[in-house]
Amino acid sequence: MKGRLKLLFKSTAVRLSAVYILLFGLCAAVMVFYVTAVSESLVERQMRDSLHREIAQLDAAFENGGIRRLFNTIERRARQPGANLYVIASPQGEILASNVASLEPGVLAHSGWLDTPFRYEGFAENNKGDRYSLAIGYVIVLDNGMKLMIGRDLGDPERLHIIVRQALLLALIIMGVGALVIWFAIGRNALKRMDRMSSASGKIMAGDLSQRLPVTGSGDEFDRLSNSLNLMLDRIVRLNEGLRQVSDNIAHDLKTPLTRLRNKAADAAAAEDPEERRSSLEGIIAESDQLIRTFNALLMISRVEAGAVAAEMSPVNLSAIVEDSAELYGPVAEEAGMTLEIAIEQDLSVNGNRELIGQAIFNLLDNAIKYASASENEPRIYLSLKREGADAVFVVADNGPGIPANRIEDVKRRFFRLDESRTKPGTGLGLSMVDAVTDMHGGKFVLAEAGQYVPGYGGLAALLRFPLTPNRSR
Repeated sequence: MKGRLKLLFKSTAVRLSAVYILLFGLCAAVMVFYVTAVSESLVERQMRDSLHREIAQLDAAFENGGIRRLFNTIERRARQPGANLYVIASPQGEILASNVASLEPGVLAHSGWLDTPFRYEGFAENNKGDRYSLAIGYVIVLDNGMKLMIGRDLGDPERLHIIVRQALLLALIIMGVGALVIWFAIGRNALKRMDRMSSASGKIMAGDLSQRLPVTGSGDEFDRLSNSLNLMLDRIVRLNEGLRQVSDNIAHDLKTPLTRLRNKAADAAAAEDPEERRSSLEGIIAESDQLIRTFNALLMISRVEAGAVAAEMSPVNLSAIVEDSAELYGPVAEEAGMTLEIAIEQDLSVNGNRELIGQAIFNLLDNAIKYASASENEPRIYLSLKREGADAVFVVADNGPGIPANRIEDVKRRFFRLDESRTKPGTGLGLSMVDAVTDMHGGKFVLAEAGQYVPGYGGLAALLRFPLTPNRSR
């Protein structure tokens, strides 16, 4: 329990809630004292206004009827419930008539409003527990020198002040306790969610990459964090799976060329005829070049997937890249007896890496020429680039034998080859590179039957879709 409480108080949500409660408590305390002070000021102002009216009325009674009428008026009012304090004194300060037993010394020595509340003693039947009480008052000096003091007991305002303060303090305590309960509940809930996330993270770190961080569906910051980490885990799983496949494929695909390389080296070492030795060495060089190309392709795919070349991206003219590719492969297709149909829309610009996009297009054209040559009819290749909405769409199609529908996605995997015997040249990395380059550029790589995009073609069609840049500068 102690350990969980320690973890609870380390929680960011709990610490933020504690700061909130502290600030809330300070604001509530300030509010209590402010409301109390305002209520006291309001009551005192009302009392002073009431005394002003009382003074005006008594002054009028004195002017109209003299001292006798003043005495009668005071006597009548003093008998009323909740009456004010009345004191009539001689010019020397001796009390002649009043409804109080005694006054604090020096009260009648002043005239006008008394600066501070004074103490007085009421008659026994009027006392309410304490012998002395506090009051505020106003002293008038009459024309004959006599003094009239009118006061107001502060007992009721003081009781109001106490009631208001107690009510506000009680409300503050209730709100504080409620805030503490809510604070604890929030912290406990946050700690439970963190425990579940930590448990899932522990299983993931132990090697169970099928685990995912829990998502409640509330859409809060914990869910957003869990979704982001789960996406990261999905990508890690895909990369690990790709790495495992690459390792298996490397062991499978490179074993044969390495074996041939070793055999050619042995033949060269054993050959006595210079021509035979030369032929074996040339074979070794050719096999070595093929291995170097394979590893270069692997390194390039790894760099692209890791985003190492993302910083080298800039606006490039995709139309110019496609034209250059068509111009380069045109003679190759013509020499192989193929017809190359071209339809290129001008000035289509994308944000990307010119070399990588060019390499991807070269791979697709090379693949199309290789499979179009196996066509039973006149081999043809169709190449087009056009705008579709906010995208530039590049299509390469051939009328070769195509790819079985259930193997179309497989050919994007590294080292996958339809020619399982590996008798034809190639590494099985060309389409993997195209897929990686397209993904890095935020595009889409699609393989499908050629007839879906180019009528009259029965082979394979490869489609690259890249988002266009706002400006179409070259």
